[in-house]
Amino acid sequence: MEEIGLFPLGLVLLPTERVPLHIFEDRYKELIGECIDQDAEFGLVFADEDGVREVGTRAHVSEVIDRLDDGRLNVLVEGRERFRVERLTRGRSFITAEVEPIEDDDGGPAEAASRAVGSFRALAALAGAEPEDPDESSPQLSFELAAQVELAAEAKQQLLESRSEPERLELVAELLDSVRSTLIATRELNERAKRNGSRMS
Repeated sequence: MEEIGLFPLGLVLLPTERVPLHIFEDRYKELIGECIDQDAEFGLVFADEDGVREVGTRAHVSEVIDRLDDGRLNVLVEGRERFRVERLTRGRSFITAEVEPIEDDDGGPAEAASRAVGSFRALAALAGAEPEDPDESSPQLSFELAAQVELAAEAKQQLLESRSEPERLELVAELLDSVRSTLIATRELNERAKRNGSRMS
């Protein structure tokens, strides 16, 4: 079991996902500073009004964007492997814990991957985006697809806690289809509003 520093935040970081963070609290400036100096990882865990989750993602600082005069930092972090908090520990200004990695229970059938990739391509086409073509054989395909789309933190945490790649791929396909439906409905409403506006003027 390994001890790492934890950073509770109101967001979920998926494996392979890259997100910018603004570091302003002294204890987290200390944590992130150590991770930069030692090329070490910290644990990012989702926290909201229901508390801090036990399953999180190891994060690596891939880029320091800004070091401000007052010590604040703007960094880009990348999600690595998942972990479960086994025991909180003491002794530092920031939260620390002993953690264990989370392994998947099984592999995934090809049809689950194909469906998720199909949903991803349909959404990308609708949004006019041109992402890299996904590798359907990737063992982390579910995370790689979900990391490229804005999803609710609760849905991302559900993905993080699942130990079945086929289950995650099915959920990702559903989430991507839902985003696509919302985008279509929003565009139709906007078009209708434009037509109504032109009739009124």
